[in-house]
Amino acid sequence: MSNNLHAAHTWIDFPAGSRDQEILRPMQVIARESRWRQIDRAADGTTEDVTISRWEDLRSSSSHETTTPDDRYFIGIALKTTRAKLTRDRQIIFDGTMPAGTLYVTAPSKSLGVQFQSPCAFLHVHISTDHLPAHVVATDGLNDLVLLRDPLAAELAKALIEQSDAADRRFTQCIGQTLAMHLTRMELPRVRVNALPKWRLRRVEQYIADHFHRCISLSELANVAGLSRMHFAAQFRIATGYRPREYLLNYRTEQAKVLLATTERPLAEIALAVGFSTQAHFSTVFKRISGESPARWRLASRDERLEVEAPPRRRPSPAVSWIASAAA
Repeated sequence: MSNNLHAAHTWIDFPAGSRDQEILRPMQVIARESRWRQIDRAADGTTEDVTISRWEDLRSSSSHETTTPDDRYFIGIALKTTRAKLTRDRQIIFDGTMPAGTLYVTAPSKSLGVQFQSPCAFLHVHISTDHLPAHVVATDGLNDLVLLRDPLAAELAKALIEQSDAADRRFTQCIGQTLAMHLTRMELPRVRVNALPKWRLRRVEQYIADHFHRCISLSELANVAGLSRMHFAAQFRIATGYRPREYLLNYRTEQAKVLLATTERPLAEIALAVGFSTQAHFSTVFKRISGESPARWRLASRDERLEVEAPPRRRPSPAVSWIASAAA
C-alpha cells in the first residue's frame, strides 16, 4: 500500500558531530543498531513501549532481512534520500527513490527484506501495539504503508535528532504516540497506483539528463514514457518520490552545485547553463532546496575544500620544544 503526501523539504540536514562516533552510553535515548532494525533488549529482557534507534550505512549497496516482533509496529523514517527495494516472499512492496522524510510501516510478526542501492540513514521507531487501536492491530492495518516525504514524520525525526542528548523517556513516548495517532487518523488511498516501470523511468531520467538546460514540459516527459500526462505524473511520483517538475528542479540544482564548486562562473551564467530563465528564479529555487543561497553555498563548499586540502600541522617533538625554550 503506497501513498504520497505533499512535499515539505527535499532533504533533511542532520549535523553530524563528534558525538556520532562515541560509544553509546546505557542512558542514550537513540540507540545505534549493529544490524538493520535490530536493537538489544535490556538485561532483564524488557523493552520500553517506544524505542528509538538509528541505522546508517555508507555502502553503495546492501541487503538486509528481519521480522518485526509480535508485540510492536515498526516505523522507519528516512533521514536522507536513498534508493530502496522492499520485498516480502518475492513480492515487491516498494521499489524506487525514498526522499528524506519518507515513512514506511511494518506490522507485528511481518518479515521484510530490503535492498539499498545507495548510502542510507534511517530513524527507526519501534512502537508497542498498545499505542494503536485494536481494530488496526487485529487486521494488520497500516502494514506496508509507504508515505513519500511525510512532513510530520520529517519534523518529528528532526526533533529527535536535535534533542538526542537531552531527550528522555517521556519525550520518546510522546514522539511515538504522536506518530501512532498520525498514522491511524490519516485517510489512506482506496486505489493503488503502480510505480513507473524501471525501463520507462530510465528513459525519462536520461532525457532529463540530456535536456535539463532547456524548458521541458510535462507533456514532453509523458511522451518519452509513452503514457498520458495524468498516468505518467502519478506513476513517476510513486517511483521517485517527486513530481516531475520537482525532480527537474532538483536535478538542475545538483548540476548547479557542480558548477558552483568547480568553476568561478558568475551566478547569472550558471543559472542559464542549468535551465533557469533568470538568476532570481535560480536563487529562489536553490535556497528552497538546499537551505542556502547559491553564493553562500559556494563559499561554504570552498571552505570545506580548503579544510580537506590543508595539511595537518605537525606538533614539535618534546626535544625541539625544550631546545626552543632554552634558546629563548
